[in-house]
Amino acid sequence: MPTSASTVKWMPQKAQMKRGKAPQAAIQRSIAGPTVLAKLIYDKFIQYLPLYRKVKEWERYGLLTNDKNLSNWVIRAAEDWLLPIYEQMKQTLTAKSVLHVDETYAQIINRSDGKSGQSNAYNWVSRSVPSQGPIIVLFQSALSRNCSVLEEFIAGFQGTVICDGYSAYGNLPDVTFANCWAHVRRYWLKADSKNGQIGIGVDYCDQLYHLERQFKHLSPGKRRKSRQKHSKPIVEKFLKWVDESPFFGKNALAKAAEYTLNRVHGLKAFLFDGRIEIDNNPAENAIRPNVIGRKNWLFSVSEAGAKANAICLSLAETAKANGIDFYQYLVTLMTELPNLPIHQQPEILKNYMPWSKKIQATCAK
Repeated sequence: MPTSASTVKWMPQKAQMKRGKAPQAAIQRSIAGPTVLAKLIYDKFIQYLPLYRKVKEWERYGLLTNDKNLSNWVIRAAEDWLLPIYEQMKQTLTAKSVLHVDETYAQIINRSDGKSGQSNAYNWVSRSVPSQGPIIVLFQSALSRNCSVLEEFIAGFQGTVICDGYSAYGNLPDVTFANCWAHVRRYWLKADSKNGQIGIGVDYCDQLYHLERQFKHLSPGKRRKSRQKHSKPIVEKFLKWVDESPFFGKNALAKAAEYTLNRVHGLKAFLFDGRIEIDNNPAENAIRPNVIGRKNWLFSVSEAGAKANAICLSLAETAKANGIDFYQYLVTLMTELPNLPIHQQPEILKNYMPWSKKIQATCAK
């Protein structure tokens, strides 16, 4: 017979505790959490502090470490979590059609090419132009200044590279070159200063820069039309004057004339495309943090360290260009990326670009 409700006995259930999955650390089995790594990288690449000074600072707070350990933290964080962002940035950058490129020397003590640690290594930088979406600044460490490095750096790029007159910017497939008028002006300024005056060459350049300040806020199409109307006659008069002037020998005037005439095609490029800047100053400005840091860091011990520096500088300068707080950005990356399947689903990384809606909403200054 069925048991009546009054005779049912209540049996207490055994209590169960479930433990949630612990979040993955940026560096396994390390005391360096997201905020520690973010502060370390921020101080080195925004404040330009060498690692031995971070060791002394953290010693006052009871954190005993050494600069080799801190260097390993930077390398691990850069390789594991910042490199995927860097590679995504590079894909976006090389899909554009106009780039600024420049390079500066560096020093790597333990080199794989057998050369002395006193030999120059190089950091190359590429920067996009404002008319083609969010600004991207990308650094790459290399052991040389050869054209092959540039070819690898911008592999897949088709378009115009704005650069100085260095010979490595030679013949690359699907790439045209626009030369820098700031370099031309410096040559003529140097020549004229030796004669105790500011002469005709500098005056022509100043006329072009005066017009560029007026065209600065125009759309690329309108800027091209304005350059064709106002700048082109000045360029033609200047080049005709240089070509017909009797500059001979190895003096500064002759060198300025030779520099100008050897780059006529590249110097005219800005007249026909409003996206092209008149000079390569944006790249030179982008590379300045590397120059400032180099005075404090002095050198990289290994090529892995130099590569990590390039990755960190790329994210730092791109974050700054897009109005992002670099420290907060790093905390977000170090906290969230270790817990996401970014290698199986790389499309996730689009949400962590410095210009993405997510990062702009959470990390803007």
